[in-house]
Amino acid sequence: MKLARDIGLDVNPPENECNDKKCPFHGSLPVRGQVIEGIVVTSYEQTAVVKREKLKKNPKYERYERKTTKIHVHNPPCINAMPGDVVKIAECRPLSKTKSFVIVEKVS
Repeated sequence: MKLARDIGLDVNPPENECNDKKCPFHGSLPVRGQVIEGIVVTSYEQTAVVKREKLKKNPKYERYERKTTKIHVHNPPCINAMPGDVVKIAECRPLSKTKSFVIVEKVS
C-alpha cells in the first residue's frame, strides 16, 4: 500500500488509493495559494462544480448581500465527492481551460 504524501496543508489524507497523476496525494500535483470551502453542486467523471457563498457589504444600504461563485475543480478518484458534499479545495496549476483547483478533503 502506497502512503499518501504530505501536501503541506492541515487536511486528512484519503483512505482510498488512486493512480491519478493529477491527485495531490498519490500523484505529482503541487498545491499552493487559496484554500476554500464549498458545496459540490454537480459531479462528473473527474470534474466537479463547487459553489462558494460569501457575504459582501453594501455601503449605501449598510447591509450585507450574499454572493455565489461556481468553481470547476478536479475530483480525484480517491476522494470521489458527490453532489451535496461539503469539500475543501486548494489552488493548483491550471489543469485545463477552466480547472485550477483540486479537491483535497471531504469535510462532511
